[in-house]
Amino acid sequence: MTASTPHISPTTAAAVVEHIGPDADLILPLANGEPVGLMDAIEAAAGTLSGVRVHQMHCLHDRPYLHGRFGERLRHVSYFLSHVTRPCFAAGTVDLVPNNFSEMRAILSERTRDPLILAAASPPDRHGYFSLGLNADYVASFVGRARFFLETNRQMPRTFGRNQVHISQVVGWSESDYPLIEVPPPQSSEADRAIAGLVAERIRNGSTIQVGIGSTPNAILEALGNHRDLGIHTELISDGVMDLVERGVVTGVAKDLNRTKTVGSFVLGTRRLYDFLDENTAFELWPVRYVNDPRIIAQESDFVSINSTLAVDLLGQCASETVGGAYYSSSGGQADFARGAMYSRGGQGFVVLHSTTRHDSVSKIVAQLTPGDVVTTLKNTVDKVVTEWGVAELRGRSIRERAHALIDIAHPAHRAQLEADARRLAYI
Repeated sequence: MTASTPHISPTTAAAVVEHIGPDADLILPLANGEPVGLMDAIEAAAGTLSGVRVHQMHCLHDRPYLHGRFGERLRHVSYFLSHVTRPCFAAGTVDLVPNNFSEMRAILSERTRDPLILAAASPPDRHGYFSLGLNADYVASFVGRARFFLETNRQMPRTFGRNQVHISQVVGWSESDYPLIEVPPPQSSEADRAIAGLVAERIRNGSTIQVGIGSTPNAILEALGNHRDLGIHTELISDGVMDLVERGVVTGVAKDLNRTKTVGSFVLGTRRLYDFLDENTAFELWPVRYVNDPRIIAQESDFVSINSTLAVDLLGQCASETVGGAYYSSSGGQADFARGAMYSRGGQGFVVLHSTTRHDSVSKIVAQLTPGDVVTTLKNTVDKVVTEWGVAELRGRSIRERAHALIDIAHPAHRAQLEADARRLAYI
């Protein structure tokens, strides 16, 4: 740091407890943005806390407080369930707040009082700036608007964009050195590759892409290897995005916004990806209130949104956050990007899913959603639904046309029953 930079020396992780009063609201970034040492210290001092709530999306570190160990002294409020918090929510020890990812900052601003932001970061540079590393998400929007206590991690990459915090903007910081959680790309199945081919052939060179994580999205990114001058504007930067940048497929030169930059809101993948992003100015992480805002997305021409779902009914309603009526995740950014793509000039919105589950015995194209299933993307927003059997184009189609199109991309073993159900419902 330069001589003129305000100097706040690092302290112990335990010092964070001094900044937490009764009924405090703590806000943590999602995934690898969680400061592990700070949360360890808070749990260790849980007996002295009262009514503290921890607000976070997609928690990846399993902890005693998630399971109700400290009762109302320390309770977790989730905004997107993970494999860690899913059973805790089912057990009643974790709360879940429905939301669109783009609106997280607004929701947190309304629901919290003088929040304390706790985040993992890279060590400060010579100018006194921390980088929030693999995250910007909703936390970056609070820079300059809320108190920050950071935990630097020597293994956290330094990234760029709107995720910088100056040392004068923190109430304290500690130092640590621990490995980041890695999520390797899942293996793609034959069905994934079939879906990927159907989507890739409909994407034009120069399009700007949003795509999530999972076996089907990963297969779609692999299938884009022969495209040219694609752009990326997505909430999640994964290994598949890195591969396309390395191959020169993603250049961003045709983008309307942030031309030549690969823009995301958080990063989750392998160590190779984290190292690739370290001090890589081609990538920028922006707050999710910008990245996921449908009004921003709509400004990109030829915008392509690609999201997975769990079930689609014959009206085109997509249930992407429940399984059999039980909560599995939450809305995330699916509706944000689907709406943004709908308003984009030349935009396309793809919803992808395997046609069946349980060894083809259960159709994921259904006449009606299961009672309790939650509609994530509305029938009025859905554009194209893709299974390994084809593409159903729904935008502007009648209910009769939608039902026929969706039956046509269902698994052949289930089409007769779906047609009978559609007649019973007077859809066809």
